[in-house]
Amino acid sequence: MLRLVVDSATINPPLSPPPRPCVTAYFRGRMLTSLCLPQTLIWYLWDCPLQNDSFLQIILRDVGAAKKDRFIGLATILLQPLVKKPSEVLSLKDLNLLNHLMQSTDCTVTLHVTLARKQAHPDCVSPGDDDLLGPSAQEVARRKLMVPGSGMPMALSSKPQHFQVRVKVFEARQLMGNNIKPMVNVVIGGYQYNTRIKMGNNPFFNEIFFQNFYEVPAKLFDETILIQVRRKKDGDWRPVSHGPSAPSGHTLLRKWLGLCQPNEPNSGVRGYLKVTICVLGVGDQVLVDQEMPYGADDTTTEIFKSTVVPTNVAYLQFFIYCLKTNVLTETENPIWNQILTFQIQVLLFYLFFFSFLFFSERERAGGGVKGEEGRERESHTGSTLRMYSGFLPCFGPSFLTLRGGKKAPFRIQEENTNIPDSLKDGLTYRGRVFLELSTHVTSHQDLKRKDLSSEVTSIERHHHRQKYGLCVIFLSCTMMPNFKDLIQFEVSIGHYGNKMDLNYKPCVSTTQYSPVIYDGNIYHYVPWYNTKPVVAVTSQWEDVSFRMNCLNLLHFTRDRLKANLDTLKSIRNPRDPALLPQWEKLLRELVEDCKHPLPCMAHQPRATELDKKRWQLRSRLLQELSQKAKEVKPRNMVATVEDWLYRLNAVLPEPQMSLPDVMIWLTSKEQRVAYAQVPTHSILFSPTGALHSGRFCGKTQTLVLQYPEGEGQDMLPAHLRVCMWFGNVLDSKNLQLLREGEVVVYAETYENQSKYKDQWGQQGLYHCPNFSDVMGHKALPKEDFQAPQGWHWQGQWTVEPQRRLLLDVDINKSQVLEEVYENQCRDTTGAWVQAAIPNTDMNGEPVEARENMQCPRGWHVKESWIVELNHAVDSEGWEYGVAIEPSGQPRVWNSVEKTYYSCRRRRWVRVRCRNHGKLSLEEETLSFLQLDEEGWEYGTFGSKFHLNPQPQSQFRRRCWHRRMVPNKDKGIAPIFLLEGSLVKPLKEEMRLTQAPDKTIRSSWRPAQEDIQLHALPFIYCIFNKPHYYQLFCYIYQARNLMSNQIQTFQVPFIRLVFLNHSQCTQTLKSSAAPTWAQTLIFQHLLLYENPEDTKASPPLVVLELWQQNAQGKESLWARSMWSPVVWLDVQKRTLPPLRWHPLVKLLGEKEGEILVSCELILETESVKERPPILSVPWKNGVYTLPKSIQPTLKKMAVEILVWGLRNMKQVHSPQLLVECWEESLQTEPIKDFQTNPNFKQSVLFLTLFIPTEEAYAPPLTLKVVDNQDFGQQTVVGQANIHSLQPYFCDPWAKDYVPPQLPSTLLDYFYEKFWISPSTDQYQHEVDWWSKLFWATGDAKALQYKYKDYHTLKVYDCELEAVPAFEGLQDFCQTFRLYQEEPKLDSPVVGEFKGLFRVYPFPEDPKAPKPPRQFLVWRNKEDFPQECLVRVYVVRAINLQPQDSNGLCDPYVILKLGQTTMGNRDKYCPNTLNPIFGIMFELSCTIPLEKDLEIQLYDFDLFSPDEKIGTTVIDLENRLLSGFGARCGLSKSYCYAGPFRWRDQMTPSFLLERHAKQKGLPPPLFSPEEDTVFYNGKKFKLQSFEPKPPPVHYLGPKKERLALYLLHTQGLVPEHVETRTLYSNSQPGIDQGKVQMWVDIFPKKLGPPGPPVNIRPRKPKRYELRCIVWKTAQVDLRRSLTSGMSDIYVKGWLAGLEKDMQKTDIHYHSLTGESNFNWRFIFTMDYLAAERVCVQSQKDYIWSLDPTVMKFPARLIIQIWDNNTFSTDDFLGVLELDLFDMPLPTRHANLCSIRMMETNSKWPYFLQYKHFSLFKKKTITGWWPAQVLDGGTWHMSGKVKMTLEILSEKEALIKPAGRGQSDPNQYPTLHPPLRPNTLFILRSPVTILCRVFWKRYHFKIIIGAIIFIIALMLFSFIYSAPNYLAMNWVKPELRLNAPIKTPKNIMNPTSSTETLPGTMNRLQDIFPELPAPQD
Repeated sequence: MLRLVVDSATINPPLSPPPRPCVTAYFRGRMLTSLCLPQTLIWYLWDCPLQNDSFLQIILRDVGAAKKDRFIGLATILLQPLVKKPSEVLSLKDLNLLNHLMQSTDCTVTLHVTLARKQAHPDCVSPGDDDLLGPSAQEVARRKLMVPGSGMPMALSSKPQHFQVRVKVFEARQLMGNNIKPMVNVVIGGYQYNTRIKMGNNPFFNEIFFQNFYEVPAKLFDETILIQVRRKKDGDWRPVSHGPSAPSGHTLLRKWLGLCQPNEPNSGVRGYLKVTICVLGVGDQVLVDQEMPYGADDTTTEIFKSTVVPTNVAYLQFFIYCLKTNVLTETENPIWNQILTFQIQVLLFYLFFFSFLFFSERERAGGGVKGEEGRERESHTGSTLRMYSGFLPCFGPSFLTLRGGKKAPFRIQEENTNIPDSLKDGLTYRGRVFLELSTHVTSHQDLKRKDLSSEVTSIERHHHRQKYGLCVIFLSCTMMPNFKDLIQFEVSIGHYGNKMDLNYKPCVSTTQYSPVIYDGNIYHYVPWYNTKPVVAVTSQWEDVSFRMNCLNLLHFTRDRLKANLDTLKSIRNPRDPALLPQWEKLLRELVEDCKHPLPCMAHQPRATELDKKRWQLRSRLLQELSQKAKEVKPRNMVATVEDWLYRLNAVLPEPQMSLPDVMIWLTSKEQRVAYAQVPTHSILFSPTGALHSGRFCGKTQTLVLQYPEGEGQDMLPAHLRVCMWFGNVLDSKNLQLLREGEVVVYAETYENQSKYKDQWGQQGLYHCPNFSDVMGHKALPKEDFQAPQGWHWQGQWTVEPQRRLLLDVDINKSQVLEEVYENQCRDTTGAWVQAAIPNTDMNGEPVEARENMQCPRGWHVKESWIVELNHAVDSEGWEYGVAIEPSGQPRVWNSVEKTYYSCRRRRWVRVRCRNHGKLSLEEETLSFLQLDEEGWEYGTFGSKFHLNPQPQSQFRRRCWHRRMVPNKDKGIAPIFLLEGSLVKPLKEEMRLTQAPDKTIRSSWRPAQEDIQLHALPFIYCIFNKPHYYQLFCYIYQARNLMSNQIQTFQVPFIRLVFLNHSQCTQTLKSSAAPTWAQTLIFQHLLLYENPEDTKASPPLVVLELWQQNAQGKESLWARSMWSPVVWLDVQKRTLPPLRWHPLVKLLGEKEGEILVSCELILETESVKERPPILSVPWKNGVYTLPKSIQPTLKKMAVEILVWGLRNMKQVHSPQLLVECWEESLQTEPIKDFQTNPNFKQSVLFLTLFIPTEEAYAPPLTLKVVDNQDFGQQTVVGQANIHSLQPYFCDPWAKDYVPPQLPSTLLDYFYEKFWISPSTDQYQHEVDWWSKLFWATGDAKALQYKYKDYHTLKVYDCELEAVPAFEGLQDFCQTFRLYQEEPKLDSPVVGEFKGLFRVYPFPEDPKAPKPPRQFLVWRNKEDFPQECLVRVYVVRAINLQPQDSNGLCDPYVILKLGQTTMGNRDKYCPNTLNPIFGIMFELSCTIPLEKDLEIQLYDFDLFSPDEKIGTTVIDLENRLLSGFGARCGLSKSYCYAGPFRWRDQMTPSFLLERHAKQKGLPPPLFSPEEDTVFYNGKKFKLQSFEPKPPPVHYLGPKKERLALYLLHTQGLVPEHVETRTLYSNSQPGIDQGKVQMWVDIFPKKLGPPGPPVNIRPRKPKRYELRCIVWKTAQVDLRRSLTSGMSDIYVKGWLAGLEKDMQKTDIHYHSLTGESNFNWRFIFTMDYLAAERVCVQSQKDYIWSLDPTVMKFPARLIIQIWDNNTFSTDDFLGVLELDLFDMPLPTRHANLCSIRMMETNSKWPYFLQYKHFSLFKKKTITGWWPAQVLDGGTWHMSGKVKMTLEILSEKEALIKPAGRGQSDPNQYPTLHPPLRPNTLFILRSPVTILCRVFWKRYHFKIIIGAIIFIIALMLFSFIYSAPNYLAMNWVKPELRLNAPIKTPKNIMNPTSSTETLPGTMNRLQDIFPELPAPQD
């Protein structure tokens, strides 16, 4: 931004009186003023940086001189030093100023200029810092598209609109699963779309889906978008994921969505899907996606992690306890006590928002839930509260209100409200349901219904009821239609107060019946005057004051902030002295309000979990707002406060609102007609203080009644002023709602009499009892009344006439037309005689004879009775007919007498006028109400009663009142004790049956429904002291700001309504911004409230804008309502400044704004002594505005460049009429419009006095008048310029150059500068498409060392929409012309081309006149001009589908005048993104053929072709524009080559032409042509080219230097523009975009350069050869024959699955190693620029054309295990992107799965390198294969391959066969060496070792150890029993043989040898035996 600090100013010689210096600075046509020094002025530069020729214009004036704004001097500051050194400060001390004669003076200024760099959003065009207000959020959004040629978004309304939803699916990444075939399922609002089925874990789809809607916005916003990725497995489609959260704007552009299983959300992310989603309304622009659909660089970790939201499972439990309803079934109070549990999936980030929004349905019909709408709120609540942690959804235990019945009408809601009114449903209270909601994040929950009966006691504390009282005082009811019948108001809260519900105790919930009377203008009102009706309703509710106190405190903060914001918005002038004080007041009050602590919920026993969480959230928000209010700077005030208000509104809605709203119903004929709904919390009283009470508790408020949906008229039913109070009756002891007024209570009954035999009495009462209610339905004898408890009677029954019911509806009319029909009939002779009833009204009812009718008091007769002849009657006024019984009246009257007619009548009329007495109409009405007479009133029930008896009167009645007064004080307000009927029903029925009067008993019987009616007292608030006021309303101007609405108000006038008074302004001529400058004054206004109450809550002023058509019929356009400023002391009065107030239609749609102010002054003695009306000037019969608030007028000159008219059809000789206020000018008619539509007269000059401030500036109206034959003139079109501010200029600026006519007719021959064309047959390595992809594609993919010399600009919008080019309307703008009496969305009838300049003009005729801005061109021989036009149509983007397959077959048609070009046969089949690459060359005559129309059609074989969309280019604007838009400037000047210069003129001549347009001397080149002197500076080629460029075909130095200078002048470069297509079938909806550009060559300049070749690139055929050598370490555990596998490899290119190839089978692989030596050969058509493969194939056999599909060049290799009897087993997969693939390893041991990581966490130098196979050509190495196991990817093997890419030519030179077939070469593949398959029989031990030992050796060893241990244990267990038995029993002796004595025992020798052995054995058995002794 550019900052100018005006330090001081000195005026020499000194002046007397002392001057008031004012410095005005101009920069780029924008003026800023400094009134007080020193001061800082700021201009935002945005996308237009400072240029070398930029300057500042400084003008010093004296604003305190007698001659206002006297010129002192001027100075021009060149900003070139800031361009060279932007960080320095340009200080100018005592800069001398120049006078008018450009001579130096002694006056000086001191300035400091700096260049500050400030980042700003490129889409937002913000005002300068001098505009402290800044734009509002709505204004910022509106400014984005406020450029010529772009659509304007349509505001949402209650009517259906066109919408479009687009979902584009690019690709999926990292999908979980093995060998999957995914597809994407998209559901848009119930419409389902599917992509094609792909293969692999990273499928590429690149498909887009459209869905159009024509719906009411509120219904469309309920629709959802569901995105699912499905996979096909075993013939079943299984869902894998679903969808995204709501976007922050209209578009989600290229966003990655995390996918998860809906039924298994705990499983985590299952993959990613990249999509673009956008929702478009009328006028919305689609973001242009310039990137290629596929890129390998967008798979970074940051993108995935920033967009993935983890999910979890939550179980939602509904605890439903009881429901209270009035449906009379088996029970009114059903009790369930059950739990309902539902499984839901929630985003952890949105857990809190879900709880905050769950009960968000706003009163669903027939028992809907009251709360907020969740789906619509989640997006902005989330953005508002994103800094806070969330919590799980919860609710209650609390009551939820159910409503049904009639619905509320649709309303457009305010900017900052969160609850859409359109979602409000039933208005009838149905009951409440008591429930609780809780959420638990658990692993499992039983989804069944459970019983809660045992847990009910824990929530009993929530059912404790207290008695509440509701009191409403009705102060006034105005602006009503004419209700023919009596009306009354009913107040209810829930079932309490509803008189239709007889199950509840009756209370005083209705007012007395009242008529409505005419207010003297168009409305009616209820004549309550000083007697105001009061209602009192008691009810029983739970105590939720703790919750309501917190809510009311927040509402108090919000309301004060919004009121201050509205005041801030109404200040349109940023230099208004009231701006900064109002800003400081807003901040101060916000800080004060945020400091008030919210009632703590932590220790509140009845507070629910949701209350506590929301209390924490609200407290944090208030603390944050308070801190921001302290730190904020006065910049962008409106947007800042709107954001604060937006965030406050997000936390305001209360889901647990257990108290139903208060309903006020207007009833007529016992039918509910209109209603007002008042939130209970807004009137709730809190004993803790006023801040915790409702904002309207005990205060007056104005309610605008509404009709239910589908009922009522165009007029609102009523404006009701009420004072309401609601609270605990224990807090109502000292209830005093108003400062004045006495509350009285009456019992009322009517005495009825009828005339029987000319005597009045009770005989003959057949239809009512002798004492009844006002309607005669219920018998109410006086003796049956009983005072209610707490009250007693005061006095006896007295007659009090209810004259309010007797008021004539015409009482406020100034004159009344009276009529009497004279009736005659035929006698027996056929003669006409007087009828039986000679005088009747129009309906045949008898009336008094006209000669006996007397004029009422206060009236006089203007004319005597005359026969009315102005309708279908004969000459004497008779009309004839045939009498038809039983009425005796004819049904049809005829003006011709016939013999069979039996009766006739004629109408007598006279005018009765009101006497102009001392009393006003209102005072006369009051005097009538205060008459004291007998009290009888005459008439019949169902008709109007009168004071005076009529001859036909047969019934009369009078009203009896008896006053009641309360007993001693009981601690509550007495009116809340008025419960129950005053007459007991049993006593009443006994009286009716036992009445002694037989006449009564036999003549009248009450109806069954009448017996149930209750006799209730009436409560009034009587005011005895009236107060009188004066109302002054200052009305200046109304403006229609809706661009798509009508252009002018037809005969507009303002009707101001204040209570029951109204006035109208004068009517004006048709105008777009009618300016009345009038004051409407109301004197002696009567108000009964206390003045302090009136000041606190004044009645609203209603200002209505009306129109009159040619027939004089009035129609209401819009209205505005606001409160006036109230002055109780006129001494302190200051005139309120004019402020802008919105004009709103009935449905809430904003239709403009009006500049008004209003004040209400209390009449006091000082006012009577000096009436304020004396300060209001009177002029031309009206009161004008006081001078102090009147806009300051200044004489200004308006210059108008009138260039010509365009596209005017069926006109002969048009001329232009310019109107501005009272001044007008017109041009000469165009005689030969068909051959030259330009005006001969070029300039119109107009001087007039207009306001100096922009907010008050008048509009300028352009009208085109066609001169037809015989002098007839007809207005055929008109346009309005609402603001002249953009056209203000300063003609005294030194370097200011007025607009000049672009010179296209040159004196030079084109041979002078044209280079003769030469042929160039060289085939270059780059072409025009290279330039396009350099601008939009990936730079790494398109390397070209000289590309910086050959670039172009790709605009994502129309060239007219680029802000730097000013809509190409710098010379003359285009203004659309509409019909003279336009309607909504009127068509354009033509265009006017011209321009305006507005500047100050001296009032002194002797003062020097400023220079004229537009030169008078005496001839325009250059126009019409013949031109050669070249249209380059490059491609289209995202076209609207036209065929049933979701695609279209587009082709291009061009229309220019009568010329049509295009070939229907050259269509692009089956695509939404066609690449045309065609050039059209055609000749035309501009401006006769200026509109180039580019149409895209869809080719259909049999049916007519459908138009897809159209865009129109104004060629005249491009030809006349000073930005050089006719042919874009190339980056370099080449005389040959692929980027040859294509313009007619060389750069040097273009520079000379540009200097001439700017008013500069021509450039001077040096003889060496490397230096030029331009604009006072010397430029060298060396500064642009430090080194001579090595680029081929560059032109000479002179041309290169001139081209460099041209590029610094802001001219249009070589470009491609993106234009939006529109269709008449969906007006304003984007139908797609087309990229193109247009070159225009005037034929007078010679032949153009050669056309650019933009023919589409054809894909280049490549052959990919993949040799699979071997595999290693393949994981065989996944095969069925684990440990041994039959391995083979399968491969294909993504998208070419039909060309799938596989190797032979390596049988019996034991180690995962296999050898193949197998060659795959894949053929593909590859587009290197887009890095995609192209394939054309027909979808079906019967398809007419093939579909072109693009997909990335991706090789997929899979490893499989072959099975004979079952399906093959999947072992692993390898996916390689041929353009970006990991570098393989040389050895298998180095190969790891880390090579395939897309987001490696390793440092860059440790990451695996990637390369492009198309560059490396061939590569050999090892790659890892991976498999999904347990939700994660693991390496499953390694593959050694050789990949080689060959062009088609190289493949023919080096042929090779697939597999090992011939030709087996390059290289030769030999059969692999594999083990013999019979080795199992030869070496079983070896196979056993290799199969089992190598893989399972660890298990074998463990198994052997376990076996040995088990064997030992078994042996021990087996032998243990035997051993124990032998040890215990010792059976060894028994088992041996008995001892035998040897026969030779005596033989010593034998004995010696035998005995030791025997002893040894004995010792073994008997060890205790002694050993034998030797």
